[in-house]
Amino acid sequence: MRFDESADLDTSRVEDLRGRGGGMGGRVAIGGGGISIVGLIIYFLLSQFGGGNFALPESSPFGAANSISDTSEVAQACRTGADANRDIACEAVGVLNSLDGFWTDVFARSNLQFQPARTRFFNGAVSTGCGGATSDTGPFYCPADNYIYIDLSFYQELEQRFGAQGGPFARAYVLAHEYGHHIQALLGTTDRVRAGDSGPTSSSVRLELQADCYAGAWGHHATTVPTASGRPLIVDVTQEDLTAALDTAARIGDDFIQSQLAGRRVDQSQFTHGTSAQREKWFRTGFDSGNPARCDTFARGVDLG
Repeated sequence: MRFDESADLDTSRVEDLRGRGGGMGGRVAIGGGGISIVGLIIYFLLSQFGGGNFALPESSPFGAANSISDTSEVAQACRTGADANRDIACEAVGVLNSLDGFWTDVFARSNLQFQPARTRFFNGAVSTGCGGATSDTGPFYCPADNYIYIDLSFYQELEQRFGAQGGPFARAYVLAHEYGHHIQALLGTTDRVRAGDSGPTSSSVRLELQADCYAGAWGHHATTVPTASGRPLIVDVTQEDLTAALDTAARIGDDFIQSQLAGRRVDQSQFTHGTSAQREKWFRTGFDSGNPARCDTFARGVDLG
């Protein structure tokens, strides 16, 4: 995946809290407050498989978001597509710009009001409208404040700990998935998830698979959707890019995490995000069709895979 070197980047909806000491201010409950691409991986590994005294985070849905925000670093460093091609933070800005453009168009064609998501880069810990979180949470979306939160070092974690191929389009999939949760919040889909729900056909699994599908639908259009500059930021998505994104999806499936990371028998009753095969299937469904309407994982009788 490459960016148009001369295209302009828009950093106005990205806040850079890295190095600012975000603090905790409570603890976020992923799946109840925030919604994460990885979800409760750390909780699952440590709690379900006896890794010590680790408590499930308590939700703080009205916790104060971090009041210190700084866009100066990304604003100065991330000006054009050339910057996105060389810098991982600027790459994220470019992907977010493309997602803004795609979903703005989708909502406009459906005569729906759209509000773009905002994003905060952080490291270590951060306070959010859903409570506090650490980098261990992984990237997540907070419906209470409509922000995507990401510690960019997560991409390295995916490659080193999960064994993912990595690469720019795989990293874009991560952000596109979280943006999908923003779309679900705008449409009211998030309200259909019951707190603590788990299992192979649970509402939490359906929500995550739909976000994967939404990510794929954006990916289908990534090289054609214009941004605020009037031209597409992304000029090339290859088969290798798609393969890398599918590889990432497979490595954050519930069954992969349980068997390959935890070294335990797969327990379907604990599924909250879907299997590797399901995550690949629904990302591919969105990517092949380019149509978010094909992403109704909540439909009666739908085959989740």
